[in-house]
Amino acid sequence: MDSKLEQHELLQAVQEGNSARVAQLLTEQVDVEAIDDSGRTALMVAVQRNDVAMVERLLAAGSDPNHRDHTELTPFICAGANGFSTSLELMAQAGADVASVNRFGGTALLPAAEKAYLRTVESCLSVGVPIDHVNYLGWSALLEAVILGDGGRLYADVVQTLYEAGATVDIQDFDGKTAIYYADEQKQNRVLEILTDTLEDPQHPALLEAKALAAIGDWNSAAQVVQTALESDGDNLDLLYYSGYYLASQGRFEEALEQYSRALEVAPEELEFYFYTAGCYRSMNQSEHALLEFDKGAELSAENSFFLYHKSNYLRELGRHGEAVDIMAMLVDRHPSRYDFWFHKANSLRSLGRHQDAIEAIEYAIQLQPNNPLYRKHKAQSEHLLEQN
Repeated sequence: MDSKLEQHELLQAVQEGNSARVAQLLTEQVDVEAIDDSGRTALMVAVQRNDVAMVERLLAAGSDPNHRDHTELTPFICAGANGFSTSLELMAQAGADVASVNRFGGTALLPAAEKAYLRTVESCLSVGVPIDHVNYLGWSALLEAVILGDGGRLYADVVQTLYEAGATVDIQDFDGKTAIYYADEQKQNRVLEILTDTLEDPQHPALLEAKALAAIGDWNSAAQVVQTALESDGDNLDLLYYSGYYLASQGRFEEALEQYSRALEVAPEELEFYFYTAGCYRSMNQSEHALLEFDKGAELSAENSFFLYHKSNYLRELGRHGEAVDIMAMLVDRHPSRYDFWFHKANSLRSLGRHQDAIEAIEYAIQLQPNNPLYRKHKAQSEHLLEQN
């Protein structure tokens, strides 16, 4: 068979999860670093599918976890951005550059913190991803978790994990504001207490035992401990949250959904649980259900930017950039000083081939941060694409 056809077949076999065909092609010494039209190697495809066994096989065959696709994304950073902790750890063991950054200047830790992938945040820290790295927007992982979080239980755990690992609290963004400033501004009271060492949090005794079990990776026992506690304290929101979290950590998403839904029955005002239900549906590849959960949270929230932003983020992951643009248009109307919103809007516009509109959007970000080279680079790229069309 022609070598180029074999290379194309390797990518296709990985996309289809055809492990037998992949094994056969690898024995034929096909080029494991062959790329598709997007510059993705087979390893990147395996990571995006969260196919851990395939990731392990390709790494063993010599695939490079540091290869960059046409968007400057590597398999290692991709794993961090999607919450794929096991794949991230495997690639770190295989020689991934844990300090590498994406085109926004972010390490694998930053998008993991932004999206509240707690286990992946822990994995990033365990393999040595720099904790205080600042991206081209001027944000560290701690700043991202506060600015783009809701201060709920999951984001508070992300913040606490970063804080206890030594994250610097007084890093200032390009506006001279710290994580403490944003936590106070957004009324994230628990996060603020964590960052100012004023947290007084008498936890349910079962949670202390469950967290100790989770710390050694025994998610099943942790879930059982919490479930036993729920038998006598079934309306405890913390227990319901951690029960759902430990179940989801094992891939038991239907059971996790039951716990989160129960929490919403007990306390309908606790809107953070819609973020957790959306996360379960995402992990189950039920995108329409996930989007509906984001909508429920947005409709009930007085300040619904959190849900709208994360819905837009998810739409971009799905390749539905037109819908993402519509949401970002709403957000920049409400928050015209949010340069990150303008930047994300410009990115989606460029993905749609609307390069003139992308240039106009990025110019607003430039007005807000005139000295940020990221925006000028983005504008130059969009101008180049516009000239080619």
